[in-house]
Amino acid sequence: MTDNEEYFKSKGFQKLLKQYEASVKSGQPIYMDADDLADIADYYQYNGKMADADAAINLALEYNPDAVGPLLYKAREALSRHDFDNARAYAERMEAVDHLEALYFEGEILIAEEKVEEADELFREQMKEIESDELMDYVYNVASLFFDYNCFNKAFEWVARSQGDDSDDFKELMARTLFGLGKYKDSERIFNELIDHDPYSTRYWIALASAQFMNEDYQSAITSSEYAIAIDPNDPDSVLSKANSLYNLENYESALTYYQRYSQILEDDEFGYLHQGTCLVNLGRFEEAAKVLQQAEKLANGDSPYMTEIYQELSFTFSELHDPDRAVSYIDKTKDLDCDHVNMEIIRGHILLANKRSAEAEEAFKKALKLCNNAPHAILRIIVSLYDNHYVYPAYLLLKPFLKHAKADWKDGYSYMALCCMDLHKKKEFLQYVKLGSEKNPKEARLVLGFLFPEGMKPSEYYDYLVKKFEHR
Repeated sequence: MTDNEEYFKSKGFQKLLKQYEASVKSGQPIYMDADDLADIADYYQYNGKMADADAAINLALEYNPDAVGPLLYKAREALSRHDFDNARAYAERMEAVDHLEALYFEGEILIAEEKVEEADELFREQMKEIESDELMDYVYNVASLFFDYNCFNKAFEWVARSQGDDSDDFKELMARTLFGLGKYKDSERIFNELIDHDPYSTRYWIALASAQFMNEDYQSAITSSEYAIAIDPNDPDSVLSKANSLYNLENYESALTYYQRYSQILEDDEFGYLHQGTCLVNLGRFEEAAKVLQQAEKLANGDSPYMTEIYQELSFTFSELHDPDRAVSYIDKTKDLDCDHVNMEIIRGHILLANKRSAEAEEAFKKALKLCNNAPHAILRIIVSLYDNHYVYPAYLLLKPFLKHAKADWKDGYSYMALCCMDLHKKKEFLQYVKLGSEKNPKEARLVLGFLFPEGMKPSEYYDYLVKKFEHR
């Protein structure tokens, strides 16, 4: 598992880059090692300068058509296009120069083709031929490859073959693999060990914060992020990590400050502006939210993974600004995006319902249900929309049979039913659904019912707390 960003910041690489760029600027040719030129091409690609990357890699191949670095660059380029035939052709050219590098790449092609077991078999067969003093490097490289493709179970199997190698590299790979497997506490424990070895690694502190965040230990994640920020105040990942944890603690004012700071560091990243917008929405500052969300829309290109979320937040914002036509226009913009179109239609209905256009809302809800063939989760989201728009009794009448006929393993909606019962002064049913909601879906219970209970109380304690509270009245 390489850390390209750290290498690109190194003095050695920066010296190479300056020499190369001086040569390009002057028009005077410079001879450089082909693999160094491949690193420069990687740097340009990493920073989105594709024309510069192509120029560097073409020069590298001109100097040395058989150099492994440039061939690997071209091979990966083909692989990114799913051009497996060309990728294998480059692998064959690498074979004559570097058998092991060619083998790694052949395995990578198989993984990209979703032939994970074949890749594993290839690597296990080759492992028999590896010299003992090179075995740990081989195991590490194969494990890293599976990790890079999110094959975490395979990565774990290969890391486990390290046979007691206690190096920081193996520890970090194991920690990240455990994170990928959802074992956040185990990942956190190993990152703490790594920090004991190197307390000034922002990478370790950010990774620790991520594990704590995923374990919903937001306060600890903030503390870890602060250590990372203290080491490098301008590291965007550290700042973003703290912002995300503050947001999840519903400290929107402070989260907004850190999202703004993130956007000052990465001015062209739509993510920062999107989350400034969500903070402002939660703070009820809708005019400001609209401006920063439109900035996010302007910065995002068609391939942005955040496009749907930007449009969704803009639709909610303009709905709050009592401009339903403009709000719905943003839902229309998602039609050609690869997104959950059922959810978009439900949001359309929700916005129309919020703006007293109930007939149009009903049509949107019907369309959503038709698109998903009356999927239970879509039905529940529509019922919740009714509740949120103060149609409490209709929501109650729909939820009661919905939950009564739900499958035994169904977990969602019980806490919303508890709210309906509370609003309708149905005390006995309220207690019943608080109990069911807390048992079946504690996360939903905390999100939906948490405001009724003392801060920090666990959902498992909600029912008993209410029973005692009602007894003392």
